[in-house]
Amino acid sequence: MMQASHEKRPATKVMWYFPIVPRLKCLFATTKIAKLMRWHAEDRVNDGKLRHPADGAQWRAINHSYKRSFSNEIRNIRFGLSMDGMNPFNMVSSNHSTWLVTLCMYILPPWLCMKRTHLMMPILVQGPRQPRNDIDVFLQPLMEELLQLWMKGERVWDEYKKEHFKLKALLFVTITDLPGLGSLSRQVTKGYKGCVVCLDGTSIKFLKHSKKMVYMGHRRFLPST
Repeated sequence: MMQASHEKRPATKVMWYFPIVPRLKCLFATTKIAKLMRWHAEDRVNDGKLRHPADGAQWRAINHSYKRSFSNEIRNIRFGLSMDGMNPFNMVSSNHSTWLVTLCMYILPPWLCMKRTHLMMPILVQGPRQPRNDIDVFLQPLMEELLQLWMKGERVWDEYKKEHFKLKALLFVTITDLPGLGSLSRQVTKGYKGCVVCLDGTSIKFLKHSKKMVYMGHRRFLPST
């Protein structure tokens, strides 16, 4: 009679989650960074030119729609969420996949938004395969924390102003490549309806010899001259 094996198999996927609220509290506890969190409202040059997300129409629309509940506090954070996968060991082999989720804070000056010292990596997913459509399971703790920051806020100490305030945050924009967009938003990004804008009107041609889809009408949105 064979004995049952007690060897533990490696996990299919391993997820690391780093909460964002403690990091935000540390940032506001530093006088220099706490002052930079006010840059978009106090030090930004407002001359009608687009130099920062605060100069865009989406920023102004949020200020108009949520004037009392959100935009009345200039320290409230607008996050940009980025998600992508990579293979840190071999770019050709598919035996391992690492997916990163990062958050950047658009209330900072444009020369600091994408700096490594001011980026947050709340989620790291490792495994032999990419999460694909199951990415929403791994995003759940982050979404719960963002929802908490949006609905109720968090009591935070501002070292620059020497006061406590209620910090809120919202997800301002997402940044992904086309396959990442399909996983994150559950939209079709390949096949006969691969364009998320054109949908049923996608201009496509199937090359029977190479067995690939070719999107031929991608220049029709450009001006004719």
